[in-house]
Amino acid sequence: MRSPARRALVAGSSALAVALLTAACSGGTPSGTAASFDPDEEVTLTVAWWGDDDRAARYTEALDLFTEQHPNVTIQRSFVAFDDYWTARATEAAGSSLPDVMQFDSSFLREYAGTGQLLDVSPYLGDEIDTSQLADELIDSGRIGDAVYAVPTATNTFASFYNPAVVEELGMEPPSEAYTWDELADWVAKASTAGADGDPVLYGSNDYTGVFWAFLQHLVQEGVTPFTDDGQLGFTREDMAAWLHTGDDLRSGGSFFPVQRQQQLAPEGGFTVNEQALEMSWDNFLAGYVASSGTDDITMLPVPSGSDGEKHMFARTFQMAASAHTEHPAAVAELLDFLVNEPEVGRIFGTSKGVPATQAQRDAMEIEPGSVDERVVAYEEEYADQITEPAPVPVEGFGALEAEFKRLGEELAYGNVTVDEFVEQWFSLAEDQLG
Repeated sequence: MRSPARRALVAGSSALAVALLTAACSGGTPSGTAASFDPDEEVTLTVAWWGDDDRAARYTEALDLFTEQHPNVTIQRSFVAFDDYWTARATEAAGSSLPDVMQFDSSFLREYAGTGQLLDVSPYLGDEIDTSQLADELIDSGRIGDAVYAVPTATNTFASFYNPAVVEELGMEPPSEAYTWDELADWVAKASTAGADGDPVLYGSNDYTGVFWAFLQHLVQEGVTPFTDDGQLGFTREDMAAWLHTGDDLRSGGSFFPVQRQQQLAPEGGFTVNEQALEMSWDNFLAGYVASSGTDDITMLPVPSGSDGEKHMFARTFQMAASAHTEHPAAVAELLDFLVNEPEVGRIFGTSKGVPATQAQRDAMEIEPGSVDERVVAYEEEYADQITEPAPVPVEGFGALEAEFKRLGEELAYGNVTVDEFVEQWFSLAEDQLG
C-alpha cells in the first residue's frame, strides 16, 4: 500500500474563486452562535435546487408541508439543470446573495466554504438540527476543519450497473461480485467481441477510465488519499497515468462503447439505449436508468475490488447548505432539521436523491416490492460492510477538474491525445485551480 502523495501546487485562482473572495471580503460574517427560532417572526427564505420536474414536484410537496407546520415562514423557490445551477450560484456568490438554503454538492464545498460564502451550521448541530440519527462520517462529509458547512440528507454509493437482457444477448454471465479491475477489463473485451456482429453492435462498457469518480475509487482502494486536508491533490501524475493505461488495450481494440456513437446519442448513452451491457455510476441513478432504458431489471454490483481483494467503497452524501449571509440563520436551521429528520420528507423523496440519511425517513418510505426504492436501499444495506472509507472531500475547483477529466477522456477515446498528454493537460489545469 502506498502512502498518500502530497504535492503542493502553487498557481493562480480561478475567476470564480476571485469573485468569491472579493464577495467574502466585502460582505457578511458566518454566524458563530446558534440563535433560537421564533415561531412568531415573519420570515421569508429562498430555497434553490437542481433537477428535473419530478424533483421539483417533490421539493414543492416537502416545502409546502414545512410552511404548513411553520405558518410564519414563506419560501421562495427556484430550480434549474445542474450546470445552469452552479452558474447561477457563482453569480450570486459574487454579490454575497446566495439562497438562504440550497441543494449542495461536495464537489463545490471547499470552493464556497473557503471564501466565506457558506454558513457554519456546527453551532446548531445536536440541538436545532437533530443529529442523533446521523452517522459521524455523514456529518463529517460536510466538515472542513472545525466547521460544518453542509448537512447530509441522503447517501449515494458507486455501483456497476448491468443490463441482464443485453448480457444474455451477448451469451455471457455478468461479472462476479468478487471481480477485480483486471477481470472487469477481460469481461468488457469478451463482451464487445461477442457483440461485434450484432445489429446494433453491442459493447461491454463505456470507457470507465475516463470517469473521474472511478479513478478516485481506485486510488482509495490502493491506499492513496485523493485530496489532502489542506485542499491539495494527494495523487501524482504517475498515479493518473497508470490508471489510464489500464484501458489501453480496450481502447485500441475497440472494446469500449464508441465516443462517436456516444456523441450522437447525447443526452442518452449506450447503456440507456441498450447497446452497452455495463456502466458505473451512483446507485441513485437506478431510477433514471430504468426509465430511459425501458428495462425494469437493471441490476447493481459493487465496484471491482482493489489489489488487496477488498472493495474499500465509500458513501457520498447528498447535501443541503445555507448562505453565510442569510438574515435568518435560526429559520434556516429549522428548515435543515426538517429536511434531514421529518419522516414525511422521506416518503416524499424516496431514493430519488439517494437513500435517506436518517432511519426515520428510511422507515417512512413507501417501498413496494421490486421497486427502484427497494433495490437501492437493498444495495446499500447488502454492501454496508464494504463501505469502509470516508468519501473524499473534493478540492476547490473540483467541478472544473472533473469536467476536464471527462473532456480529456473523450479526446483520448478519439485518439487526439496520448495518455501522457492527457495527464499533462489535466495537471496544468489543476495547478491553475489550486493555490
